[in-house]
Amino acid sequence: MCANFELLNFLGKMNRKIIGYDKDEENDWRAKLECGHLQHVRHKPPLISREWVLTETGRREKLGEELNCKKCVEGKPKDF
Repeated sequence: MCANFELLNFLGKMNRKIIGYDKDEENDWRAKLECGHLQHVRHKPPLISREWVLTETGRREKLGEELNCKKCVEGKPKDF
């Protein structure tokens, strides 16, 4: 394990690329991350503004972008 990985983990930052999407049982969008975890990407203004998640084009444009994976930081098992 590299020192950079350990430092990022210590700081609570584990950025992972979005590789796809699915919906949960409540019909909310989740990003599938390269690490095997799922993370909700909701649009719930005014607290959370992610209009891009509402359209297929918006979601496609975010593929490859990184999200901080809290499940990686916490050492949780993969979701998929």
